[in-house]
Amino acid sequence: QVQLVESGGELVQTGGSLKLSCAASGRTFTEYAMGWFRQAPGKEREFVAAIRWSAGFTSYADSVKGRFTISRDNAKNTVYLQMNSLKPEDTAVYYCAADATNIRVPQYWGQGTQVTVSS
Repeated sequence: QVQLVESGGELVQTGGSLKLSCAASGRTFTEYAMGWFRQAPGKEREFVAAIRWSAGFTSYADSVKGRFTISRDNAKNTVYLQMNSLKPEDTAVYYCAADATNIRVPQYWGQGTQVTVSS
């Protein structure tokens, strides 16, 4: 069992930056790939970014490439999402996720943190 707790979401202006954190506990953190998803009002949850345990492999949604960076600190059991050049369309609840085999269909989810980008 893995528990995930996100933090860092807040209101920010267009063009601003935020860094989300996700603290993991439970199983061995390095066994899991970690990811971030988001869900905007009236829309389905979508993939944002993912990182393998080694941090040598990352993937991003096209909509955030070049603006968002996912990273992890295995010693702290924490994964981060650095978000730069934020746009109003980035407004959503951001969820941390973990899975041992396929991060695109994660087994574990956090409770979410709200990011609001004002225009």
